[in-house]
Order: sequence, then C-alpha cells, then structure tokens
Amino acid sequence: MITSPHNDQLKEIRKLAGRKWRDKLRQFVAEGEDLLAAADAAGWEPLSRLVAEGSGLEGEEVKPHLLQQVSQLGSGTRALAVYGQRWAPAPTGPLCLALWGVNDPGNVGTALRAALAFGAECVALGPGTADPYGPKAVRASMGALFDVPVARVRTVEELPGRRIALVAHGGEPLAAPDGDATLIVGAEREGLPDDVVAACDARATIAVRAESLNAAMAATVALYECNRRMAAP
Repeated sequence: MITSPHNDQLKEIRKLAGRKWRDKLRQFVAEGEDLLAAADAAGWEPLSRLVAEGSGLEGEEVKPHLLQQVSQLGSGTRALAVYGQRWAPAPTGPLCLALWGVNDPGNVGTALRAALAFGAECVALGPGTADPYGPKAVRASMGALFDVPVARVRTVEELPGRRIALVAHGGEPLAAPDGDATLIVGAEREGLPDDVVAACDARATIAVRAESLNAAMAATVALYECNRRMAAP
C-alpha cells in the first residue's frame, strides 16, 4: 500500500507528465480501466500498475487521494499504469497515415483511433507532430495506441508506397490507392509545407462546404474513403 506522496513511483508518474522525462525514460502513463484493459488485450505488460485502495482492481494499492494527485484526468482515476514506449523501426503499408506538423495531441490520438478503425497498417509522425505518448494523445486514442504501430520519420521519402498529400484546394478527388500508399495530413491552419507537397506523388482534396477540416477529421474521412473504396467489389 502506497500511503506517502513522496513515494518514488508517484514521483516518477508526476515526471512522466512532461515530454522531456518521457523521452528520457522512453515510458508513458495510461489512465483508466478501459485503457489498461486495451493494453492487456494487446499484450502490453505494464512496468507498474497502481490502483485506488478498495477499488478491487488488480495492481498495487494507493490511497485514493494520492492517486488523484498524480492523475492527469480532471475527474481523477481509479487505475493507472506505466508502460515502455514502442516505436516501429520504419512505417509500413499497404496503407499508412502520416501526420506532419500536427501539434495538437488530441488530434494525434484521434488520428490513431481512426487508423485502427479503418485499417491503416501504421501511423508515421513527421516533424513538429505532438507526442503520441503524451497524456492527452493517449486518452484520445481510446486504446488504439496499443494496437497501431507508430513510427517517426524526417522526410517524405521514408514513407511507404505512393505518397498522397491531402490539401485543402487544388487536389484530385480522393480515390482508392492502387497498391501501397501513404496519406499525409498536415496541421489544420497551416496545412502541409510546400516542400512536403512537392515531394509527394499526388495531391488529393476532400470536398467540404466549410473552409477546411481539422487534422483528425481529415485523417478520419480520408481513411474511411480509402477503406470504403478498397473494400468495394
């Protein structure tokens, strides 16, 4: 039973809220029974698992008020666990989603969820993209982080298959890719940098009545459309 706020495990969990410490230890925290169940189902072994005293959950018990003090959830949590980060050595196809300069962690997590839902083999993170292992991204992924391989890239040339840039205007209607492909999504306001678009094999545009979609919505719609067209007889 952990009864002191000065416990070493609690201190480490507080530090893991910051990216510098996560990058140093290559670890992260997941909170909530649903996320921990998703990790278990995907075969991720926790480095440590803490649960509120009297919760009946599996793990080392902690006084509830101490667990709430280290929680990143506004409502607190009854369970959290620390895991080692996993990075794929390279992105893979047949369908890959690349996020470029998407600096909102909620968008990154939601894009991971869409990737799992619509059959992307991998999510590649380009420069300027938020940490998928940050608390907000982990929560937004709803457990998809434990199932979808994540890779880091620096250049478009590292992406597999035909590279398709999603642009707000001037692209062709999105079609099912012929063979391996990567859909590349940029930040909501800035979009993709010109040099990234120029390095791609094609440009595609999602027809919308509004000015644009945010990154997570654009990724979701594009993955859905590709998945739908690829599954069509």
